[in-house]
Amino acid sequence: METLIIIVLVVAFLVWRMKPAKGTKAISTSELKTILNDKDKFFLDVRTPAEFKGRNIKQFKNMPLGSDFSKVPKDKEIVVICQSGMRSSQACKQLKKLGYEKVTNVRGGMSSF
Repeated sequence: METLIIIVLVVAFLVWRMKPAKGTKAISTSELKTILNDKDKFFLDVRTPAEFKGRNIKQFKNMPLGSDFSKVPKDKEIVVICQSGMRSSQACKQLKKLGYEKVTNVRGGMSSF
């Protein structure tokens, strides 16, 4: 019985951590392809510099998770990507806490691109 409770708690915690930040939009990589040249958006890649150097999308600026996101422009929609969607989801939560209103996460990240 204790094992079952622990498993349920771990699953609940993981679901809670993966849940997008309130007010965060999510798009697919195919949707991303249609907006890459939109000048009203700021594209943010939160992977490590090594991951970014290995493969990137030229419109994206590399600022690894944990960077000072206050330098990101507040007057544009922020589109965030990482390798799988996990770090970008965390970055979206951080951006929302900093007061950014228009934040979009790319589901599946570079792995889906």
